[in-house]
Amino acid sequence: MNQERSGSDTETARLAMINSQLRTSGVNQPWVLAAMASIPREDFVPEAMRSAAYIDRSIPLGEGRALASPLTHGKMLAEAAPTKNDTVLLVGDGKGYLAALLAQLCGALDALDPAEAAQKRGKGAYSLIVVDGAIEQLPKTLASQLAEGGRIITGVVERGVTRLAAGTKSGGEVSLLPLAEIGIPALPPFEAPKSWSF
Repeated sequence: MNQERSGSDTETARLAMINSQLRTSGVNQPWVLAAMASIPREDFVPEAMRSAAYIDRSIPLGEGRALASPLTHGKMLAEAAPTKNDTVLLVGDGKGYLAALLAQLCGALDALDPAEAAQKRGKGAYSLIVVDGAIEQLPKTLASQLAEGGRIITGVVERGVTRLAAGTKSGGEVSLLPLAEIGIPALPPFEAPKSWSF
């Protein structure tokens, strides 16, 4: 009985997430809503945080990691617009919530831990890179993994403010365009080197 009630409670919370957080903030793409309605967020948070899985803010996961808010992931998916033709690199937890969402929508999905992605040079094979967090700088090692004409969706940190950003690779270079201010957990491996100022 308790398990039944718990399942009903989380389904109600998931529906409220769709209607009260996503739709009211402009995330209305049917394929985004369907993906987020089908994946239980509570399966990706610590047991003690399951009741908070659908709140409209990030949830600490331990070891410096966090699950971004539903709105952040909804907006990232909407901007990324992955299709079955896309080979996607997720910079984040390959067994996490965003990975589960992307796996439903793209043709192939690889994942790299942020610390590894900040250092590992790739072969430029991915048509889409999604960074599950905010970065202060885009290292060449990560940009090298994006195919010419490929897209990247990430959060960026500018003067302490996080924004959703999108970019494409053209002429071997990737430029990011900040789109909207939104709370995205920052990724320490992508911090810019500290410089002195007087």
